[in-house]
Amino acid sequence: MAVNYVKKIDGKVKINNVIISVADKRGLDFFVPELVAINPGIMIYSTGGTYKEIQEILKDKAKNNLMEVSAYTGQPEMQGGLVKTLDFKIYLGLLSETYNQAHKKDLNRTNAVPIDMMVSNLYPFTETIAKPDATPENARANVDIGGPCMVRASAKNFLRVTSVTEPGDYEKIITELKKEGGYLTLKTRYMLAAKAFSHTARYDKAISDYFHRISFKEVEDCYTIVE
Repeated sequence: MAVNYVKKIDGKVKINNVIISVADKRGLDFFVPELVAINPGIMIYSTGGTYKEIQEILKDKAKNNLMEVSAYTGQPEMQGGLVKTLDFKIYLGLLSETYNQAHKKDLNRTNAVPIDMMVSNLYPFTETIAKPDATPENARANVDIGGPCMVRASAKNFLRVTSVTEPGDYEKIITELKKEGGYLTLKTRYMLAAKAFSHTARYDKAISDYFHRISFKEVEDCYTIVE
């Protein structure tokens, strides 16, 4: 297996392109306007309910600073929102490296942009299964796919990308962006990447524990099974 090792990276990265797709929308009304104020040329790519929330927050500024992921990728969302961000252009933007010439060619070839920050938190799986009337189908439907993929990709590429998974970190990020003139440091990117991996680890463990705990009979009872 070929592994891509990197030697040269930037200590500070300017935040020009951000993807935001969150289940927990707390703090967006603070975070998004601050991002735009710090960098008026910033572009935010978003999906579904998050896109609508940011559109309402930005109002007239949305036309210059907000784009739906589907408009960017050229692919509409799958019915039910099952596929929104799982697209080559998104992951090229998250995983590309600044000093890799082949990656630059791929970005140019696909008309993609390097994504500098990814903001995502995941479907409320633990909250769903904690409800007294929760069923295996409720649980299955709330298994997030695209979110964990984006979180892992951005955290893996902390060399260039900031992975944000907790609304509680918004204020600290904005403080640093103001201090550093719109840039985030390697230390911050690294620390947030570690938190991001913990975030997905807890999420996957909750899913695994649940499906090991319930009986197959409970699963069968959820559905009309066609033989």
